[in-house]
Amino acid sequence: MGTTLRTALKAFLAALLLAPAIAAAGGPEATRYSAAVATEWFRVVLPAIQQTPGQSPPVAARTLAYLGLGLHEAIVAGIPQGRSLAGQLVELESLPPAQPDDTLHWPTVANSTMAALTAMLLPNAPPDWKARFEALERSMPVLQPQDFDPQQRTPEVIVRSQTHGRLLAMALMTWARTDGGHDVLGARRQRLDAQFVAPSGPGAWVPTPPRFGRPVLPHWGENRPFLPTLDRCRIPGPPAYDEQPGSAFHREAAEVLRVGTRPSEEERRIALYWADDPGKTPTPAGHWSSILTDLLRDRRADLAAAAQQYAQLGIAMSDAFIATWKIKYELNVLRPVTYIQLVLDANWVPPTMETPPFPEYPSGHSVVSGAAAELLERFHGRDTAIEDRFHNDRGWGPRRFPSVAAAAREAGLSRLYAGIHFRSAIEHGGTLGRCIGAQALALQMR
Repeated sequence: MGTTLRTALKAFLAALLLAPAIAAAGGPEATRYSAAVATEWFRVVLPAIQQTPGQSPPVAARTLAYLGLGLHEAIVAGIPQGRSLAGQLVELESLPPAQPDDTLHWPTVANSTMAALTAMLLPNAPPDWKARFEALERSMPVLQPQDFDPQQRTPEVIVRSQTHGRLLAMALMTWARTDGGHDVLGARRQRLDAQFVAPSGPGAWVPTPPRFGRPVLPHWGENRPFLPTLDRCRIPGPPAYDEQPGSAFHREAAEVLRVGTRPSEEERRIALYWADDPGKTPTPAGHWSSILTDLLRDRRADLAAAAQQYAQLGIAMSDAFIATWKIKYELNVLRPVTYIQLVLDANWVPPTMETPPFPEYPSGHSVVSGAAAELLERFHGRDTAIEDRFHNDRGWGPRRFPSVAAAAREAGLSRLYAGIHFRSAIEHGGTLGRCIGAQALALQMR
């Protein structure tokens, strides 16, 4: 090859590298728009989850996962070198593609997808919330005029964009209905859960005071996960059950008794701050989604970045609950209050909150927080300080942390301070969550 030809080829390749990427479908790329349409939908959806019956922590995480996935798939054809997650997630073989020659307006596609998915994922939301969802979809162009330029949104482009968004949402929900978690309030699922009988024996979980409630979602661990590599994440299990003083299990219980009997004011505050109870809050997955929303808004992220981050975070948190529930009901470990009353102090009860009605190991808060930390560190930096405003409306915030990892550690320890988890469940749970987060990060988004 001659020198002139080599020089020309190098110049051509350099020009390709420097040239702006072209979206797969017509119109400006999704990176040209702000994250506002995404963050506004998540800002509205979180309190709706709080007020919708049946949105327990695992169910709420599933809801947020499908919303994040839908957001990403809605605009993936407008992301330079963007890659769909169809073909990467379990049993999701294909989704309706955006036609290469059709001009689409990506905020409109995202808005329509989120509106349709929200209505289908929260069909039993209170009527006032359904009206709010419809109003948000209609008013988004007015609320976010910087992303809804009338010159880009001709009547033809609007109809085409809305149609693509709704078709995509319907396709995703067709897939979602086969995952085992869709009909959580249905008669068949409730009958199956009512028939569940927990194993008995030394160290086995039993219903706990004061309500002695039946186990929540005993079959949730059998649901189809998003990640095909979820089974790569394993933890060693708790110490062997033992009532003898000095044994590993006895020492962990003694620590819960010691810490839980006289928690400091700060420990009590931490326990309540991270309680994230369903019905009172949008649950732990909603808490971490709120933290991501604030990071995206503070950093003025674009729509493509927001879609990727909501999708991977939601997938990781939903699979974190599937993995957690699978282990919980396989190992069926008793709660601290049961062991302490049997062995250490017959009159002891956790002083800060009631024990949730399901087995102890591992700590769900720790798993989901570990998964979230793994992703947020990759997205925003390991040493990034965060300001958590999740409970500002309750007068409890903001709460500031020097890093995402610090927030995740505190979330896990909150369960020890509350007297409802042993330390091994917290520490192993964090490890499991980190592994699940790493699997979600391995998805090919570009």
